[in-house]
Amino acid sequence: MEWSRLEHYHEPSNSIEEALHDYKVGLGVFTEKMPDLAQHYNAFTEACFKEGVLSQKEKQLIALGISLYSQDEYCIIYHTKGCIDQGASEEEILEAVGVTAAFGGGAAMSQAVTLVQEAMTELNQQNH
Repeated sequence: MEWSRLEHYHEPSNSIEEALHDYKVGLGVFTEKMPDLAQHYNAFTEACFKEGVLSQKEKQLIALGISLYSQDEYCIIYHTKGCIDQGASEEEILEAVGVTAAFGGGAAMSQAVTLVQEAMTELNQQNH
């Protein structure tokens, strides 16, 4: 997950921003301690999310589904933001969530109706 795309630092104003900030700080500490590993990880993930046969929006929707299925809250928030940043509509995000719930059942749906909804609301408020 490449964090250079995040806005310049400002005090987090909500729980979603705070989670993104905490992950960014943690990744920074890891990068200081393990620069070679972090560089390779960042290069790999950057290559995975480049525009290709699948659009960056489609890749973010896939990543959100995987994040929900694996119950990874930081990635759920990060990839919800990625979906919004790539122009995914609320309906596209919720449809991807529905497909994930078909595989992940109640655990995926519970994150969708709580964390994804909260992230979409808070992130969309920041964009207006």
